[in-house]
Amino acid sequence: MDPATLIGFAVSLIALLIFMVMEGADPMSLLFLPAIVLVIVATFGAAMSGQTMDDVKKVGSWFKMGLMPAKVPSAKDQIQTLVSLAEKARKEGLLALEAQVKAIEDPFLKRGLQMGIDGTDPEELRGVLESEIAAKKAEDKVAAKFMTTMGGYAPTIGIVGCIVGLMNVMGNLSNPEALGPMIASAFVATLWGVMAANFWFLPMGAKILRVSELQAAQMELLVEGIAEIQAGTSPRAVRLKLNSLIPPSEVAKEAA
Repeated sequence: MDPATLIGFAVSLIALLIFMVMEGADPMSLLFLPAIVLVIVATFGAAMSGQTMDDVKKVGSWFKMGLMPAKVPSAKDQIQTLVSLAEKARKEGLLALEAQVKAIEDPFLKRGLQMGIDGTDPEELRGVLESEIAAKKAEDKVAAKFMTTMGGYAPTIGIVGCIVGLMNVMGNLSNPEALGPMIASAFVATLWGVMAANFWFLPMGAKILRVSELQAAQMELLVEGIAEIQAGTSPRAVRLKLNSLIPPSEVAKEAA
């Protein structure tokens, strides 16, 4: 799991547990299996019902995006690679990059360079690559929306669990001694619904969008680099142009 995500989850949960202890509540009361099953399973089912079957097949990868470390290449490394390619192209021509392209691992950069080597019109090349970026952002948006949708359903489903619990309470009014624990158990479902939404589902949706933004920014950096290489721009100008596209903090880190 991504350390930032894990720490965020842990801090939220620890804050809740500390609050419960300070209020004199028993943290173990959270471990109420019926409430957990209802909120998690029913929330997932409700969110799934709003998706197509093709979308549902991607749910595993969506949770992976929300939990695992983001795969965002270093801007410094990307710029260095592009500048090196620009130097070679400037001295020997675009066709000289053919051998180096085969060794490039980034599929997006590899496709873009190959199109440039093949003589694709610059405007057409840029259009194809930008369309690919837009398609990726749209797909990531669907993943983020699924998580935020779960975050929207979870509290309401928690209330459903609370109502069911209170119905059980009303059916046992003849046993006053059991009413307190039963009412407390009923409200645990509401707590789980709000907690799952605000501690997990909504943050995962936000993380997916953030990672998507970072990856799209890196891809846009590559598009500009490929365009400059194709145009025969000097390596120094390429570096200056690409450095202008990344956050100042990254530029300062590179200079250091």
